[in-house]
Amino acid sequence: GPLMDHLGVYASCRASFAFYNTREEVDALVDGLRLANDLFG
Repeated sequence: GPLMDHLGVYASCRASFAFYNTREEVDALVDGLRLANDLFG
């Protein structure tokens, strides 16, 4: 979109958290984001 183009951001990730998310799910998300950053960042 226009804002991402203006900021020079070409990819993004959105995560939604709720009371039912477990610590393990959050840890898995963080691990996945770190891996994606290592591969594509």
